[in-house]
Amino acid sequence: MRNSLETRLGLFVALAFLSVFVIIETIGGFDMFKSYTTLRAQFAGIQELKEGDPVKMAGVPVGRVSKLHIVNGKVEVIMKLDKNAPVKTDSEAIVKFAGLLGVNYVSISFGSENAPLQADGSLVTTREQPDLNSLMAKLDEAASGVQNLTKSFTGDKIDNLLGPFTDFMRQNNPRLTAIIANFQAVSTQISSGQGTVGKLIYDHALYDSANDMVTNLQAASGDIRGTINEAKTMIDQINAGQGTVGKLIKDPKLANEITAAATNLKEILQKVNNGNGTVGKLVNDQEFYKNAKLSLQKLDKATESLEDTGPLSILGSLASTLL
Repeated sequence: MRNSLETRLGLFVALAFLSVFVIIETIGGFDMFKSYTTLRAQFAGIQELKEGDPVKMAGVPVGRVSKLHIVNGKVEVIMKLDKNAPVKTDSEAIVKFAGLLGVNYVSISFGSENAPLQADGSLVTTREQPDLNSLMAKLDEAASGVQNLTKSFTGDKIDNLLGPFTDFMRQNNPRLTAIIANFQAVSTQISSGQGTVGKLIYDHALYDSANDMVTNLQAASGDIRGTINEAKTMIDQINAGQGTVGKLIKDPKLANEITAAATNLKEILQKVNNGNGTVGKLVNDQEFYKNAKLSLQKLDKATESLEDTGPLSILGSLASTLL
């Protein structure tokens, strides 16, 4: 009898310890004996999130939801996280669901590498997840639209749409068959290297010629680039005042000398036009022009008379003619 009572008492104590263990695990495990960090997050909607639901980072559990309450028109979620959970100041919290059975959890992103860790009791930045009910409503609307569309395509309408196409295929069946046969023959010739297109694809000599042409074009482009560089160098030298052209453009002394020479030439031409100086008188004096013309006429007569006279009388004839 005594052994039976002790056995019952042992079983009762074991069941009591087991019950305590189950209760502790249900209300949050042994987290109450651990050190943790408390963080807050505010959402417009939490999608059936409950106290005790997990908090995860990249799918790894790092804590649990400890409390839910409404603050300023939003739901504030208080989370107890492990001390070593790397929640940064730019991390974002979002309420996600793990399936269609309503299992929800809070997912927190890692944030940037150089950002500092969140302080205890601070507010985490949040991002709203589309509501599952609204998504299901949109899917229901889309399904209804597809159903209505399929109902609108009755057998008569399908026949009306496809009837002309079917008639066209029946009427032009020989032509379409011939076209397909021609395409097949052309593709066969091309694959065997026949015709212009086939030679373009399979003729290695044509490939070598095209390659040589590309090489020549590349060499010509190199020569053109060299010519452009030489022209650029020449322009730079001219801008720097080097060489004859550069000095003509950039040397102010030479420019002043050219300007002075042009001015002097202009003055000389003006004097010639006005009849000043020897050249001016030669050009503008009409009397001198008449005397020169008369002298040339006398000289012409003297040369004519020389044909009939001897050598001794040439000087006398010239002197008498000129005088």
